[in-house]
Amino acid sequence: MTFRVALSGLNAASTHLEVTANNIANVNTAGFKSSRALFSDVFATSSNDLSATATGAGVRTAAISQQFSQGNIDFTNNNLDMAISGEGFFVMSGREGLAYSRAGAFSVDREGNVVNNDLQRLQVFPTTDGGGFATGSLSDLKLQTTESPPKASELGDVGVNLPANVSPPSQPVFAPNQPDSYNHATSMTVYDTLGAPHQATLYFSRAQDLQPTDPGYPAAGFPTAGGTDPMPQSNMWQQRLYLDGKNVTTGGQEFSVLEFSPQGILDPANALVAYDGLDVGTGSAPIELTLNFGATTQYGNEFGVNNLFNDGFTTGRMTGIDIDPKGIVSARFTNGQLQQLGKIAVAIFNNPNGLQQLGDTSWAETFTSGGPRLGEAGTSNFGLLQAGALESSNVDLTAQLVEMITAQRNFQANAQMISTSDQVTQTIINMR
Repeated sequence: MTFRVALSGLNAASTHLEVTANNIANVNTAGFKSSRALFSDVFATSSNDLSATATGAGVRTAAISQQFSQGNIDFTNNNLDMAISGEGFFVMSGREGLAYSRAGAFSVDREGNVVNNDLQRLQVFPTTDGGGFATGSLSDLKLQTTESPPKASELGDVGVNLPANVSPPSQPVFAPNQPDSYNHATSMTVYDTLGAPHQATLYFSRAQDLQPTDPGYPAAGFPTAGGTDPMPQSNMWQQRLYLDGKNVTTGGQEFSVLEFSPQGILDPANALVAYDGLDVGTGSAPIELTLNFGATTQYGNEFGVNNLFNDGFTTGRMTGIDIDPKGIVSARFTNGQLQQLGKIAVAIFNNPNGLQQLGDTSWAETFTSGGPRLGEAGTSNFGLLQAGALESSNVDLTAQLVEMITAQRNFQANAQMISTSDQVTQTIINMR
């Protein structure tokens, strides 16, 4: 019996050494969680045994328990490296279904999927048409490998300051190649439906002596202090749009009229100018542009461009990604656009110690662990995400070396117990 008790002690000490060796071996494994060997005694008794006089029958390994304490966060130069600060696991999809991991060393496969070293695909909540995220479903995080489509220019904002002290142009007949036929000009780039760029030039001319019957004369102006007559024409400007050197009409007219109050504020009735469609001859649809001049003013004595924007852009290719602490993944493109690709899903368990180890620093759910609760980083008790960082192993190397010494002494003691039992048995055999 003594041999069996000592043998169980040897096995327990050997298990202790194996667990300690595994912890030490993975001291540099990202996302690794250390283990602890738990033992219980063996007491072989029956209902008729007298427990006061019964001896123990040895020791057995009760469990190998994972320690899910937080590891240190180490920063890297890879945007696809991610670490969870707090509770939670990354959700991965692989050949054997869903798996869960704290190791955030990700890369991109040939199809554009974000994967770990075991080619398991990172799961996200997909985007919705309304700009939100479908938190009730999961999808693979896939980086766009093709060019992003262009968008034709449709709406724009123009905010310029037209000087109040200038005179009408000396040349009364407008011509874009004659600078003395207009006061000021500014340009911006607009795009057709194929993403081809076109130069749009805005010309501003102080109004000549317009008559109420002239094209473009406002139907109503700012009232004067003493009545409802239109303001003097010195507060009126002609505005023309040329696209690639061609005049773009508005309502069939060559120009629109901008009228200002004595305080330099644009009449709201003149602020929105819708231009007639212009065929640019590239095979695209005609460019139909509407500009809002609401931020345009007539102040001071200097011309200035404060805002010049339109909503069109050309094609673009992805240049990088950004991941915020709440897990929103956004792709940056060469055309200046930012596109949301999804929101990284985070899973937590009621009993993480009940998870089944799969290797490669990943786990699977079991009946003991309970089902996963999926959520968004930074909400409730879900941890935050840190991009460009990895969670290091939570192994305390000093503590593990002490555990190794302890397990070694236990092994030696149990081996000595077997040696002593052998000597006692030999003495009994040699009795005469």
